[in-house]
Amino acid sequence: MDSSTEPEPQSAIEIPPLSMAAPRQWSTGLCGCCKDCSSCCLTCWCPFITFGQIAEIVDKGTVSCAMHGTIYCLLRYVTGCECIYSFMYRSKLRQQYMLPEQPCNDCLVHCCCECCALCQEYRELKYRGFKPSLGWEGNPASQNEQVVLPVMPPTGPGKMER
Repeated sequence: MDSSTEPEPQSAIEIPPLSMAAPRQWSTGLCGCCKDCSSCCLTCWCPFITFGQIAEIVDKGTVSCAMHGTIYCLLRYVTGCECIYSFMYRSKLRQQYMLPEQPCNDCLVHCCCECCALCQEYRELKYRGFKPSLGWEGNPASQNEQVVLPVMPPTGPGKMER
């Protein structure tokens, strides 16, 4: 049989893996703090609260807001290097929503503009349908599945009396 008569295999359409797909854009810029003044004020005076709320949502409720906030607060007041902890959550958030590393890498963003970075991340979660102040469990956006309520056994007419 001649090799020139064999049909050539059809080339399959290649779909790039999810990590190779083009990154989406942030919903607001790094310096867009005026778009949500309440979270901006909260972050300026109590960044550990904002960070705790962001981290709880990003971690999908595995660790509480209070725990994240406490660790952040200890790092801030004992070492002054809270940005080492907080930039990791920016990276996780970016990976979850395929966001670009803008305007520079995550560590530099948090080291140079900690409050602006936290505000941007908070706004991004709100844009994605979360209310960070409610925590993971309180957010309807975190519940992608239908809620199944426990079934209560039927109750009888009460006590039997003569």
